[in-house]
Amino acid sequence: MAGVFFTFSSFVMQALARLPAAHGIAAMQAINVTVINPLFMLGFMGTAVLCGILVIGIRTGLLVSNSWAIVGCLFYLLGTFLITIACNVPRNEQLAKIDADAIDGVSVWEVYVKEWTAWNHVRTACAFAAAGVMTIALMR
Repeated sequence: MAGVFFTFSSFVMQALARLPAAHGIAAMQAINVTVINPLFMLGFMGTAVLCGILVIGIRTGLLVSNSWAIVGCLFYLLGTFLITIACNVPRNEQLAKIDADAIDGVSVWEVYVKEWTAWNHVRTACAFAAAGVMTIALMR
């Protein structure tokens, strides 16, 4: 997931921002529809489910205590999954309602790109942190 989010932070959003607003809006609207597919959802939701199971298993004593794993799971659950649900998805839903050719599209698009990308940077950093911390957890 870190790689997917990094791709958007490092060049996809910059490329879309260079397009005329109507084209950028239409492209992002298409991306937001296309991303809801079984493969992406398996990676995104499946990781969250596995993190939840791991935290519950450790906290209930079913699994060996590993604070690194808990921290890694929290990075993913709070910093990646929750940020997506609370910050990126609502912006996507608002963008979906916009007519790409509307007169106010330019101002809507500029705000969307700035805010969505800022939150994407946060979830990208948290996804990389989760992967790094989980790697340490596996080595311990």
